[in-house]
Amino acid sequence: MAAPLLNTIFEFVDFVFDLSEALDRTRQLSKPDIVEVPPDPKPLPPAARRALAEAEDRERKREQAAQAASRTDQAS
Repeated sequence: MAAPLLNTIFEFVDFVFDLSEALDRTRQLSKPDIVEVPPDPKPLPPAARRALAEAEDRERKREQAAQAASRTDQAS
């Protein structure tokens, strides 16, 4: 007599846990997605802007020199 009663109690508890889990999943799905937006970037200080401009200028001169060298190689 005790075994069927315990079996029924365990089935009921299992059902309650399943129901609780389903409700929890439903609650999680109903929450809106929160998107983190980064703050606006800070402007570069003048020294950093000069350094960046100098680095870009050096890169541009390096590319021009490489193109000139390839033109002379092709002309030979």
